[in-house]
Formats: sequence, structure tokens, C-alpha cells
Amino acid sequence: MGIYLSSPKTEKFSEDGGNGRLRYGLSSMQGWRATMEDAHAAITDLDATTSFFGVYDGHGGKVVAKFCSKFLHQQVLKNEAYAAGDIGTSVQKAFFRMDKMMCGQRGWRELAALGDKINKFTGMIEGLIWSPRRGGSNEQPDDWVFEEGPHSDFSGPTCGCTACVVIIRNNQLIVANAGDSRCVISRKGQAYNLSRDHKPDLEAEKERILKAGGFIHAGRINGSLNLARAIGDVEFKQNKFLPVEKQIVTANPDINIVELCDDDDFLVLACDGIWDCMSSQQLVDFIHEQLHVENKLSAVCERVLDRCLAPSTLGGEGCDNMTMIVVQFKKPIGSIASTDEQSEPAVAESKPVES
Repeated sequence: MGIYLSSPKTEKFSEDGGNGRLRYGLSSMQGWRATMEDAHAAITDLDATTSFFGVYDGHGGKVVAKFCSKFLHQQVLKNEAYAAGDIGTSVQKAFFRMDKMMCGQRGWRELAALGDKINKFTGMIEGLIWSPRRGGSNEQPDDWVFEEGPHSDFSGPTCGCTACVVIIRNNQLIVANAGDSRCVISRKGQAYNLSRDHKPDLEAEKERILKAGGFIHAGRINGSLNLARAIGDVEFKQNKFLPVEKQIVTANPDINIVELCDDDDFLVLACDGIWDCMSSQQLVDFIHEQLHVENKLSAVCERVLDRCLAPSTLGGEGCDNMTMIVVQFKKPIGSIASTDEQSEPAVAESKPVES
């Protein structure tokens, strides 16, 4: 769904980078959509041994995606679990942290600064609609400085975004996903999904949605949102009797931890604008073909975007914003468990949330 232009915007933002362990290329394109609501992050050196990549697909506005691209990796790094080596917990807490940080006067101000004039006006209206008066609070002091002001009661944005991020530390790959963006790894040319698309009709998602008081109509939550997990979307997170992971829509990510091996060629992070047009294996095959004739990874991404772009808006597929990151590992990755044991990396369930 969405408003389409009379002709697509095919200008692309592309980038390449790398370090001693890997190289990456990325590209994003607005396409037929009236606005560009995707954002991304590519940090090769989050610390001396760690890289971070993320794709954020916005809906209802661009500001939550831009907010996540600016702050989520910082919060992963700051969490005490990260210093203890528990990256899975640190990234999970960072997902929930985004929702919390976007509340209040500072959250409203940061979102307004990331938007344009129309978004700022919309944010002001959201501040009036979604600002229930706060009573007493037992929450701990926060390094995200609380600011007094006209939007101190702002409970967060009504727009939202998916978040699919990959953290690479030495031979370990940590994938965290909330929404329907996707991470895929190519292992000896075979595509393996490292994330699950969180659609409302998945049994586990449907059960949570209904228990929280929501409903599903035509594949959409409450008739509007066609994904079951997201950051933002405060109107779906208003049940004060439920914890954050059991709301109608939750930011709770699935966490998948995989050991890399020398059979791993590359991984792909992309929003659903790509996956609507190509299966995981089709995309992996296409990238392999392109790598025979093109060394620049961003150029490979650009060719994927051009291939997926629809010739018209009649069919719907190929009309979305598109963002894609390819990360290629430099060999040898290192000696780990046998190839047989590592042949099929699994998609993990969500980690339990600490109370």
C-alpha cells in the first residue's frame, strides 16, 4: 500500500567499505514510492573485532527508521551485556531501547529533527494524540536525559520500522530481526535464511496479537499493519497490563547466532522491497552471477535494485522502496566445527526477555 509517483525515482545512494575481515557494498533506491522511508547502517569497526550492519524499513513515515540508523548500534555498544560478551542480549535490549528513547520531550525533538517540515507538524499532532498523562514512576534514572517541555508526555511515534541487523565478531554472526526485512547467507552457493519474516498470519504472531486484544483482517493487524513486529507503532503497544514482548506489535527481535566457516561466501541484508520480487535462492544465484563480472559490491546491489524495479505500478511488486547490503567475508575465515555440522544454519527463536 502507499502513494505512487507517476514515474519512479531511480537515483541510488550507494556505498562500499571494508576492513581486514570483510568488505561490503550497499545501495538504496526510492523507486515508485512517493517518499523514501528506508534507512540503513554500515559500521565496519563497531569495536576492534566487531562489525555492524542494519536495514530499517519504515512505514507510515521515515523518522523511526532514521532514528534507528542513528542510535541503535550505539545502544548495542553501550549496553552492559555487550561488555560482558553477551551480544545477543545487548542487541535485544537495544531494540526495546529504541521505543523507550523515542518517548518524552527529547524523543519528540529527535524525531522532529530527523523529519522534514511535514513530519515535524505530524509529530506535533502525534504528541497531542498519544501523550497520556504520566503518574508516578519507579523507573531507574536514564542517561538519555529527560527534558521538560510541551511534549514531555509524548509516548512515541505512530509510524514505525522493521529492523534486521547483523553483528559480526571474529567467526561469530549474530542476527537480530523484528519485521519482514531479511538476512540470508550464501554457503557454498546455497541460500539459508538467518531470519524469519514476522507476518501476522504466523501462528506464534497470531496468538500474541489476539491475546493482546488485536485482530487480523486481510492479513493486516487491526486492518492496517502487515507485519507483526516493529520498532515504533506506539498505538499497537498501549496495553498497560502486558510486558513489551506480548503487545499486539512488539519490537522483540528473534536472535540467531551462527558460526561462520570457510564455505560462507557472503550475506545479504535487504528490505521486503527486494524479497517481494526474488526468493532467497534467486537473489543468491543472481549475486554469484554478477560477482563473475563485477567486483564492486555496491554495483552488484544496484543491478539487483534495477532488476526488481517494476515497469509500472499495476502489479504492486517491485514498487516499494529498496535497500540492500551485501557483506563478503575474506578467506580464510578460520578453523571451526566440521562443515557437516555447519551445513544448515538455523533460524533461532526469540531469546526470553528478562523482567
